Amino acid sequence: MSNYVSSWMDDELKVLRDAVYQFYAEEFAPNEEKWKAQGMVDRDAWYKAGEMGILCPSIPEEYGGAGGTFAHETVISEELCRAGVSSFGSGIHSIVSHYILAFCNEEQKKKWLGEMIAGEKIGAIAMTEPGAGSDLQGVTTTAVRDGDSYLINGSKTFITNGYLAELIIVVAKTDKAKGAKGTSLFMLDTRDLDGFSRGKPLKKIGMNGCDTTELFFDNVRIPVENLIGPEEGQGFIQLMQQLPFERLLLAVSAVACMEAAVEETVKYVKERKAFGKAIMDFQNTRFKLAECETEARIARVFLDHCIEQLMIGKLDSTTASMAKYWCSQKQCEIVDECLQLFGGYGYMMEYPIANMYVDSRVQKIYGGTNEIMKEMIARSL
Repeated sequence: MSNYVSSWMDDELKVLRDAVYQFYAEEFAPNEEKWKAQGMVDRDAWYKAGEMGILCPSIPEEYGGAGGTFAHETVISEELCRAGVSSFGSGIHSIVSHYILAFCNEEQKKKWLGEMIAGEKIGAIAMTEPGAGSDLQGVTTTAVRDGDSYLINGSKTFITNGYLAELIIVVAKTDKAKGAKGTSLFMLDTRDLDGFSRGKPLKKIGMNGCDTTELFFDNVRIPVENLIGPEEGQGFIQLMQQLPFERLLLAVSAVACMEAAVEETVKYVKERKAFGKAIMDFQNTRFKLAECETEARIARVFLDHCIEQLMIGKLDSTTASMAKYWCSQKQCEIVDECLQLFGGYGYMMEYPIANMYVDSRVQKIYGGTNEIMKEMIARSL
């Protein structure tokens, strides 16, 4: 529909977009219903993505990556939405890889990044607890030094990729008395790890094929080398430094969903008839879609600005919070308006718009609730 082209888009990225869409459409989309029913993707989906070269695309070549930029992350993330695939948790996988890239030593980078890029190990990050969501300072999971090891005790919940992940970054307290300054990050390789267990995939109102679960740590012993960073107490700073990347990825998926919703709805209302004419011929339909298309374009332009800023290292936390909050809010509003134009069919899960509706709602919650985003923005005023 739109002839707008993002400023960061080039011929290489256009080729990538087409190839990635074809891969998702052929390899993943036909399995969506199966994955939703079982609460997770098949493990070999990750190997296929690794073979395709679309995991962690902005990791440098020296660690086995494609050496791309956030623009490559954007294209790959957007095409998941356009192909109607919500089950594949490659976004959080990329986020984990950038924690490793930013804070781990060379040995750890070479050890873990190659495995993630190949799809041999799946990444997750365990922040949220039953009593601590957006308030990361309220984390109660502990990591106590014991000789050449740390003993980790506690639990996490709502962990994306949690059921399948083999590499999990765990947010834990190394010194309760120091509050945020007593928070540290640890990498757990979960294979054959004593004391570590997972709950069953949680049943959700949307994103049903994306495995989300509880994690439990009962005297889990890990090597002291698995502390992320040179010393304890850096966890909160590390989280704050990486959250702009995570929140911008959420904004990317929000904008892609808005655009896909408008496109699907325009096609439907041009074909569907009521009272002897196409639904598109009613002024209410045209005006509603005009509003949705305008707001989606505004979101796209703002997102492009944020992408440009991130790629030159200038995206600040406040602006990333704006992008996450506003784009996810507009995503939910636009999808709702579009669903209304489908009438009763919009409520049927066989229609893509219904899937977009149930999958969109969590966008205002995870990655930091939109209320927390507003608080962070307000603190900058």
